[in-house]
Amino acid sequence: MELTGKLVKVLPEQTGQGRNGTWTKQQFVIETIDQFPKQVCLMAWGEKAGDLAQFAPGDTMKCAISIESREYNDRWYTDVRAWRIESAEGADQQPASAPAPRRSEPRAAADRPLTTFEEEDNGLPF
Repeated sequence: MELTGKLVKVLPEQTGQGRNGTWTKQQFVIETIDQFPKQVCLMAWGEKAGDLAQFAPGDTMKCAISIESREYNDRWYTDVRAWRIESAEGADQQPASAPAPRRSEPRAAADRPLTTFEEEDNGLPF
């Protein structure tokens, strides 16, 4: 899954010690480029956290993500993990989900909706 948006904020890096050694995690927030933009908090683990250093707030980025939920003590937690982070050239243009432009050529008579009472010939008095 891919998510494209503008970087809003990079949160402080977190580190810790686990069974397999030291780990690093960095969360960041992007705002999607849609008709109704949404802010999404993503996580970058390990060396991917270092990839965030090349971006500044306001930069447009494309993230390949995986979404995973897990249960702990009857509560569910969801992680949105960015496994690839790259610059999105040309992403400032219209998003792929934008509506198509309206047709400029005239419609054929059969395609044209009936607009006046005189054009309707259904025999109903109302």
